Amino acid sequence: MLHREVRVADASEGEAVLNTLMLAFATDPCLRYVLDTPEALFQGFRRFATGMGGAALELGSAWIAEDGAAAALWLPPGVESDRDAMLAVIGELAREAKLPVLGEVGEAMAAYHPHEPHWYLAMIGVDPARQGRGYGSAILEASLRRCDEDGVMAYLESSNPKNVPLYERHGFEVLGHVAPGDFPGVYPMVRRPR
Repeated sequence: MLHREVRVADASEGEAVLNTLMLAFATDPCLRYVLDTPEALFQGFRRFATGMGGAALELGSAWIAEDGAAAALWLPPGVESDRDAMLAVIGELAREAKLPVLGEVGEAMAAYHPHEPHWYLAMIGVDPARQGRGYGSAILEASLRRCDEDGVMAYLESSNPKNVPLYERHGFEVLGHVAPGDFPGVYPMVRRPR
């Protein structure tokens, strides 16, 4: 594999991180279930992503690859997503008919989320024009070193089944599959420290 430059993103690079993630998630099955029109995606993505993992930018746990090819938002142990911010976006922009299913999704996902200390990979994505070139793996390898150094597990929820094998190659194990109603499905995954 080619060497890919990845580093912790500076707090001032928030827009670059969010731009990369928005490109990466533009076709994500679960995100597009929630924000299912281009208008909803453009209106809600940044607020949703910031609620999900934006604290990483201020905490020194967001990652970026060269020229914004890939980015990730990791929340350290003891830091949680801003659920209220995420629910505000869902309440404003998701179709009303989907809200009951999304409520079931939230409850089921909460049952998998670890209660013990863990690093939470809130979001990771690669610019679609540069997918398949090792950027996602490079960010995972670099960021998982921190988990291992801390001796703390890592947790994520894969919202795209295509990404499950990538996470498995990096030591994550599928805990289950959350797919009520017509929701495309999320795979909660955990990785023990090495």
